[in-house]
Amino acid sequence: MGICTEQKALEEMDARERCLYIDNLTPEGGLYTDVQRAVHPKSNSTWRVSPEPFWMPPKIIEHFENLGHHLFSFYKAANLLYSQSVRGIQPPWIAASLDQGKPGDVVAYGRMNRFKSNLPMVIRPDIIPSPSGMISTELDSIPGGIGFTGSLGERYGQLGYDIVGGSNGMVTGFGGMVRSLAGIDDPVLAVVISEESEGYRPEMIWLGTALNQAGLETYVVSPEEVMFSEAGLFVDGEGGRKQIDVLYRFFELFDLKNIPKIDLLLYAIRKGLVKATPPPKAYLEEKMLMAFFHHPRLSSFWLKELGKETRDFLLETFPKTWILNPQALPPHGIIYGLEVDGEVFSDWAQLGSLGQKKRHFVVKPSGFSDQAWGSKGVSVGHDMAENDWQEVIANALSAYDTTPHILQEFHTGSRFTVDYYDFETDDMAQLKGRARIQPYYFIVEDEPILSGIQATVCPSDKKLLHGMVDAVVLPCGLQPEKN
Repeated sequence: MGICTEQKALEEMDARERCLYIDNLTPEGGLYTDVQRAVHPKSNSTWRVSPEPFWMPPKIIEHFENLGHHLFSFYKAANLLYSQSVRGIQPPWIAASLDQGKPGDVVAYGRMNRFKSNLPMVIRPDIIPSPSGMISTELDSIPGGIGFTGSLGERYGQLGYDIVGGSNGMVTGFGGMVRSLAGIDDPVLAVVISEESEGYRPEMIWLGTALNQAGLETYVVSPEEVMFSEAGLFVDGEGGRKQIDVLYRFFELFDLKNIPKIDLLLYAIRKGLVKATPPPKAYLEEKMLMAFFHHPRLSSFWLKELGKETRDFLLETFPKTWILNPQALPPHGIIYGLEVDGEVFSDWAQLGSLGQKKRHFVVKPSGFSDQAWGSKGVSVGHDMAENDWQEVIANALSAYDTTPHILQEFHTGSRFTVDYYDFETDDMAQLKGRARIQPYYFIVEDEPILSGIQATVCPSDKKLLHGMVDAVVLPCGLQPEKN
C-alpha cells in the first residue's frame, strides 16, 4: 500500500477504529508506571481514548501562544525579586518566605552567582478553563507528561489531525531547547531520573528514543549510571564512554539527600563542566510566587518589571493566592485581599467557620515537598466537612516551619463534552466533564516555543482534575474551519 493510499485509509476510519488505532500505538509497558490499572483488559491505555483531539479555535491557541511569553517574563521578574530581596532592595521577608523549610545547601545553590541569570527552560502551567477565563492554578518547571504528550501528538497526527505545535512538536521543541542551552549543534544529552521520579521513566524513555531518532544523542539514566571525572560527567554509550554536554534534571531538590552521586553531579554543574536545566533554584519552584504577584506591597515592582500588558494578562490568569503564615497580625490588621461576602479576616483560623458553600478555596503545599506535585496534598474547602476543613488549616499553619502551604481561590471549570471508546460495551460513548489544559513551552534562544498541549477531561463530580482512569486524555488540535 502506498503512503498516500495508507493515509487515506487512516483518515477514512470511523470513530471506533480510530480509538483502537490510537490505543494500539501505546508503547509496550505503557507510558506511566504510576497507574497501571487499565480501563479495560483489552486496552493498552490507562486512560479513556478519544477518536479526535481536543479542539481549540485559533483565538484560544493565540491566547496560549501569548501565555508562554507572559509566563517567561514572570519567571525573569520572580528571579529578580528574590535576588533583590536577598540584597535588601526588596523586603527581606520575600526571600525568607521562599527559603522557609529548605536546607542551607539548597538555599546556597540557588544564590550562587554562576546561576544568577539561569531560568527554567521548560514551562508548563496547569490551566483550568472557567467562566472567568483561563486560570493557571500552578506552574511546573520539571513537569511530567513531556513524552506522554509527545506520544499522543504523534499518534493523532498519523490520523491527519492538525496538532497544536505539530505532531512531532514536543520532540522538536525539547531538542531545540537542549541545543540552545548547549550552544553546539550536536550535544550529548543525559536525562537523569531519580528513584522518586521513577514513575515517569517510561515516557522519558519514549522521549529519549524519539530524540535519538531525530538526531540528538540522548541517554535516559539513573544517577548511579552517571560517571564523574575532573573533565566532566560521562555515560556509557554505543562505542564507548560519552561526555555529557547537557544534563536534564528530572529529580526534585527536596529529594537531594536520597540521590546517589548528588554531590558529584552538583559539583560538575557548579563548576560548569556540564550545562544543566532546570537550574538548582528551589525558590522558582514555589507556588507562593503567585501570592507575591497579588501582594499590594509589590504591585509597583511587577508593573515595572513586567509592563502593563503582561501584568494585566497575569492578573486574569493567576488566582488570588495567600501564604498560610501562622504569625499573628496586630489587632487592627487584616489579611490582604481575602474577603468572602463582604467579610474580612485577621486570623486564618476564622476561615474554618465559613459555611461549606463559601469555602471555595484550596490548600496545598507551596513547593519543596513530596506532596507538592500532582493532586497530592491538595484539600478543597467546599468538598469536605467543617471539622476536616478546620484540621486542614490548622495542619497547614503548624507545618509552616518545614513546609509552607498556600491558600488559593478555587475556580470551577467549564464543562466540555468529548467522545471516547468504551472497551466494556465495544461502542462509542460521551463524557461530560471538566478539563485541565497543560501547554508545554520550551525555551529556545530566549523564546518560549509552544510545542504541544495536553487536555485531561475528568468527570464533572471530580474537584481535583488530574490523570485518572476515568478521564479522557488527548492532545489539543487546531479546530477545522466549518464549511
